[in-house]
Amino acid sequence: MKFSVFQVSRKGGRLKNEDRMGYCYTRESGLFVLADGMGGHPEGEVAAQMALQTIAALYQREARPVLKDVKAFLTASVMAAHQQIMRYAGNKGMLDTPRTTVVAAVLQGTTATWIHCGDSRLYVIRDGEMLMRTRDHSHAERPRPGGATGADVVNRNLLLTCLGSPTTPLFDISPPLQLQRGDRIMLCSDGLWSVLDESLIVRTLSSGKPVSDAAPDLAEMALRNGGTHSDNVTLIALEWETPDAPGQTRGVSTDSISDGVFASTIQAGMPSDSELDDLDEDAIERSIAEINEAIKRSSAARKS
Repeated sequence: MKFSVFQVSRKGGRLKNEDRMGYCYTRESGLFVLADGMGGHPEGEVAAQMALQTIAALYQREARPVLKDVKAFLTASVMAAHQQIMRYAGNKGMLDTPRTTVVAAVLQGTTATWIHCGDSRLYVIRDGEMLMRTRDHSHAERPRPGGATGADVVNRNLLLTCLGSPTTPLFDISPPLQLQRGDRIMLCSDGLWSVLDESLIVRTLSSGKPVSDAAPDLAEMALRNGGTHSDNVTLIALEWETPDAPGQTRGVSTDSISDGVFASTIQAGMPSDSELDDLDEDAIERSIAEINEAIKRSSAARKS
């Protein structure tokens, strides 16, 4: 694999930064994760960090050097992150639980597959246009009967699901996307997309600048537009199979690393093997089954 990547996170006008992001890769697979700890609940930054650590640790365990089943990994790892957050809150006797959104993408072979829960987003830009983006789990982007738009909805930004909530989280998994040379993928928190026009995001990501310039440009624009009370602004941007070019210093090529090598920017506080072994696999499987049933019911309701 070969890609260029740049990640940036800024506190903005908040007292602390509750966003977390990072990436890991082996010779033949890459994982990119972003989580936005939710304000209004305690220790959002802890929930976001735990989500990254758990997903990255499970990836390290399963990517040898590829994931056998990408969709199954994404489902199980997000549910494991949720279980870890709930366990943390239970052990501390917390009356309210830490909560976070999450978006994660796996690039493997020549395809990308992603999962998201909440309103942290993933964008795919191809040939100067937005190929696709995730749809938030919020009232604003939930299909409404009678053709009502997000602007018509009360509490339009209220999230319908997240990790750490007492109710089982819902999430969406994409079908595999066949990647093309020059495709750009961005994971970001709502501190970025909520204050920038979508056309500006697309234009900046496809401006011809390397992602190491485009990503900080987007962060700075979001901070300016957010003003003194700007939310945390966090993003990871990557370009797939970038051509060799002068000044392109952020490129990652995995061709020369051995099968046993694992690289990660998610370093601090990784769960130990014993902690991973303690994950309640049965509980995770039950939660996954509940999610699948809820998705089926939701799909049936939309069709009717």
